[in-house]
Amino acid sequence: MADIPKSKAARYLGLNRSMIGMLVMVVLVGLGEKMAERFLPLYLMALGGGAISIGLLNGMDNLLSALYSYPGGYLSDRLGFKKALLVFNLVAMAGFLVVILIPAWPAVIAGAALFLSWTAISLPATMSLVSRVLPTNKRTMGVSLHSLVRRLPMALGPVLGGLFISTWGTATGIRMAFAVALALAVLAAVIQQRLIEDQPSGSPSADKGDQVLNPFKALHLLNPRLRNLLIADILIRFAEQIPYAFVVIWCLKVIASPVSAVQFGLLTAVEMATAILIYIPVAHFADRGRKKPFVVTTFVFFTLFPLVLWFCQSFWPLVGAFVLRGLKEFGEPTRKALIMDLAPEGRKAATFGLYYLVRDIVVSVAAFGGAFLWMIAPAANFLAAFGFGIIGTVWFAFQGREDA
Repeated sequence: MADIPKSKAARYLGLNRSMIGMLVMVVLVGLGEKMAERFLPLYLMALGGGAISIGLLNGMDNLLSALYSYPGGYLSDRLGFKKALLVFNLVAMAGFLVVILIPAWPAVIAGAALFLSWTAISLPATMSLVSRVLPTNKRTMGVSLHSLVRRLPMALGPVLGGLFISTWGTATGIRMAFAVALALAVLAAVIQQRLIEDQPSGSPSADKGDQVLNPFKALHLLNPRLRNLLIADILIRFAEQIPYAFVVIWCLKVIASPVSAVQFGLLTAVEMATAILIYIPVAHFADRGRKKPFVVTTFVFFTLFPLVLWFCQSFWPLVGAFVLRGLKEFGEPTRKALIMDLAPEGRKAATFGLYYLVRDIVVSVAAFGGAFLWMIAPAANFLAAFGFGIIGTVWFAFQGREDA
């Protein structure tokens, strides 16, 4: 296939055949996943699963998102990102097929285990692709485009899924949404395999001698600079996750002038719009200088949100708080690009997956801790989150390094 001609805009955005293939894959698979996955609790109820099945689904999603990260990175380094992404798409397709063919809630849970964490298992491979096909001065732009494009199916998918349900009813509508998800995943696999270029046979990832599936034996991949970033990131995620589940309760139930569900949806839209608007400009400057200041800045935004939220008692102050929440994406693509920069050659995907495995397992504790703090008082929850954010930001400001 002839190479895709590069316009000035394409060169600026770091777009090439492989990047376009990856971005199309993210949109198509993500759209199918989100138009069906968001309504899984309704489907489980319709199939007689009850509240326990919904709790099982939610817990499984969080656990698998953490556990799938390292195997995803291992397979990407072992097979190459092109073959690995095809494998991950086939796994997601198998999950969609199980849900379509077997209308029973245990089968839905089993199928969900195959597709729910598609993003987590494929993320190391997509980051490895970005690192491989783009020069160092375009990696943050590439990661930013990935982050931006991911939000398109997150916004559009539930709308389309809702239309299916309103037209054909809950059970039939959701099964039809999964049928569309399967078709989109097949299309994504075809496009991805045609556009994404094969890795050279002599590339570092072809050296499999140092690759191990056991993550405990791979901890040496986290060099001191990555460990300092990981420690700071864990503390910052505590600041995010301690109040995370209670933000909606605070806005709709606790404050002096509670907002409506529609207004809360608007607040979420404000957050998303803010994130989308800053991705490209920030990537432009981050690729031209040091990454550390951008990571520190995003840690500051993570830290300030729970404190600002505590002082918001009506809709319009909350708008400002959710703009701040959207600004937490300021340096997130830069942080991911920094992980890839600091990861050893030939093990970048595995290192990325290992990083997320360790981070997400530790941070899962924050959700439980946040509930206990909320039972004491909302202020205890928000101020504890703010405290963890301060520690994480200060740690990276003084200990963080960006040279490999």
